[in-house]
Amino acid sequence: MSLSRRCSRTACGGSAIATLTYVYSDQTAVLGPLATYAEPHTYDLCAAHAERLTAPRGWDVVRLASEFVDPGPTPRRDAPVPDSSRRPPPRSPARSRSAVAGTCGSCGTADTCTHPVRGPLGSTP
Repeated sequence: MSLSRRCSRTACGGSAIATLTYVYSDQTAVLGPLATYAEPHTYDLCAAHAERLTAPRGWDVVRLASEFVDPGPTPRRDAPVPDSSRRPPPRSPARSRSAVAGTCGSCGTADTCTHPVRGPLGSTP
């Protein structure tokens, strides 16, 4: 499976090297380097379509680079995260009594404690 993105133009199978974005409020088409991720309302273009780009009448074209370079494969958003950057699972909320040791979380005594045991939402059962 190839991770490189393709040109957004119909029937074009070329590799994308630039991203086109429209700024409707300014009537501007912005052509820049290939975005890191494919986003909604943007269009990836191959070299041929990026060079031939024209805007609608009355619109300006802003080219952020004079020539575009093929960046190669792009990372997938659903790619697995390396183990070193994973966070430990969240701890469960503290309870008044330790379920493992049978001791009170407030005073540290065993089953003879009189503190109420609170449920997960802070209510006393």
